[in-house]
Amino acid sequence: MSEFSMTLNEDQLQIQKWVHDFAENVVRPAAEEWDEREEFPWPIVQQAADIGLYGFEFISQAMLGDPTGLTMPVALEELFWGDAGIGLAIFGSSLAAAGIAGNGTMEQTLEWVPQCYGTPEKIALGAFCVSEPDAGSDVSSLRTRAVYDEAKDEWTLNGTKAWITNGGIADVHVVVATVDPALKGRGQASFIVGPGTPGLSMGQKYKKHGIRASHTSEVVLDDVKIPGANLLGGKEKLDEKIARAHEALKNPSIRSGKQPAMATFEATRPAVGAQAVGVARAAYEYALQYAQERTAFGKPIIMNQSIAFMLADMATQIEAARLMVYRAAWLSGNGGGFVNAEGSMSKLMAGRTAVWVTERAIQILGGYGYTREYPVERWHRDAKIFDIFEGTEQIQQLVISRAISGLRIE
Repeated sequence: MSEFSMTLNEDQLQIQKWVHDFAENVVRPAAEEWDEREEFPWPIVQQAADIGLYGFEFISQAMLGDPTGLTMPVALEELFWGDAGIGLAIFGSSLAAAGIAGNGTMEQTLEWVPQCYGTPEKIALGAFCVSEPDAGSDVSSLRTRAVYDEAKDEWTLNGTKAWITNGGIADVHVVVATVDPALKGRGQASFIVGPGTPGLSMGQKYKKHGIRASHTSEVVLDDVKIPGANLLGGKEKLDEKIARAHEALKNPSIRSGKQPAMATFEATRPAVGAQAVGVARAAYEYALQYAQERTAFGKPIIMNQSIAFMLADMATQIEAARLMVYRAAWLSGNGGGFVNAEGSMSKLMAGRTAVWVTERAIQILGGYGYTREYPVERWHRDAKIFDIFEGTEQIQQLVISRAISGLRIE
């Protein structure tokens, strides 16, 4: 186990500069255009693939080859400093990859995770499909069903997923579905729907408040048939889990395992927190420079305590959020687990920080900050998603309150 440290090693410093240079020279100059177009930025993702930023090799090294757990948060902060919408377009496939790695066998991981990215010559996308029109935060109420045909060793999936990043345009869809409705969340499993599988289609594409360069849509599953080998973790493991869950209904002291979606989200929440820190830092740095250059009443506006103290609080909040993200990422990378829900704490803190800091940045710029001629209004729109996706602010509070109390708070 590595010692926890905020000091980045030489490799991490190089990656930080590498990603920052890409964000500064490629992502940020294109951000306004793709935000206005509200389209997936294929050319930018292609450029990320060309340099090795988008691809299985970088993800595996950053997530599996780093004993500190900090490489991925460092890279994400820099990329999302460039732009959150484009950043999510580049790293949106990672949620599908995490869903496969967190719930699948080693053989399934090695087979399918690379297919979530493709190659620089032919890039591919992955999508993680959990939420539904009537089941967002309440993942125990998923209506998407998976029915097994033992004679054919085949699963049939039916249902509609909502708010799915890369939904419908992805090559690999990881779908969380109910196999035993009586067990609710304990009766769910994850499935891989491979490229070109009949019956999977894109529903409505959402017009969003922020992160507009990231594609978000419904995914419709109409009698989608997949082989038994595409059940993540395998049938034997699922049968054991279902049997334990039924026993747990009779005896609450029996642990029946985590829901597939929750296992994925717990692992990725520090990464989402790092994304939020990147957005907050972008707004803070812009507001700081503006306050140093903008004059009013014969002096730079930063000379006014009301502005200077705002910036001081912004810097402090960002540093605190980053520390919580690094700590949670280190715990995850070192097998320490989230004893006190540190993953949820980091996302809660970072999401709130991003929203608050970007709002303060608009205030510092005044009327200019409210116009689209300046980027802070876009950063504010982008920031709000971090209070919502991969578990709302209130869901994080629920996870934390249960951890600190040991009670099943509802």
